[in-house]
Amino acid sequence: MRRPLLRIVLVFALPAVLVGVWWAASAGSEDVYWPPLGTILRTFPEVWTGERWRGDVLPSVLRLAAGYALAAVAGVALGTLVGSRRRVRAVCEPVLEFLRAVPPPVLVPVIMLFAGIGDTMKILVIAGGCVWPVLLNTAEGVRAVDPVMAETARSYGITGVARLRDVVLPSAGPQIFAGLRQALSIGIILMVISEMFAASNGLGFTVVQFQRSFAIPGMWTGILLLGLLGFVLSVLFQLVERRVLGWYHGLRDASRRS
Repeated sequence: MRRPLLRIVLVFALPAVLVGVWWAASAGSEDVYWPPLGTILRTFPEVWTGERWRGDVLPSVLRLAAGYALAAVAGVALGTLVGSRRRVRAVCEPVLEFLRAVPPPVLVPVIMLFAGIGDTMKILVIAGGCVWPVLLNTAEGVRAVDPVMAETARSYGITGVARLRDVVLPSAGPQIFAGLRQALSIGIILMVISEMFAASNGLGFTVVQFQRSFAIPGMWTGILLLGLLGFVLSVLFQLVERRVLGWYHGLRDASRRS
């Protein structure tokens, strides 16, 4: 009982301190661009009504989910291919390193030329930025499969899809999830950027509209909402990771106790 309570205290201690510092530092502020935190919190329910949640928040989350899912599937598939085939890796590695070095926001105008300014463009921008950490981490994870385990599977006649499903992907799972975690934060950033370029709804669009109309408290509520969205998605990701990689975390906990 004491350990879970201590963990909860540690999780919320720093956010509580930061909110307290923000509240104290902004109290009584008359700066248009730095309104008091109390004003921002009072504005929050006025801005984010049910209609705005349906019209702005939900479309953003759906675009993020679609782009992230596309990047996850493509990244794991291509990463497995690159990591398991030495010749493919030798051919593709220079190109992959070059493409990874290109900042994803730079691709927004290029993708707009081919995909227009609709949801397809935004999904492709998110997928194009998220795919690289998933692909590269998957490739490294597949390359690092325990050779003893691989040889044992081969000796038992476990090949093809069965080897991939029962040996390669579980062994590479921790590294794959490390890439997926990196991709999630990148996806949120690209979701906002793509909506700032050309959109008629979404969180990024709304924040920019508040800024242009000098509705500064409303702009700050959008920033807070993006932070809360990132926090919720991170918690959900950790729950899924704990579920899928339960064996891995169990081994780590057992090794720490020993």
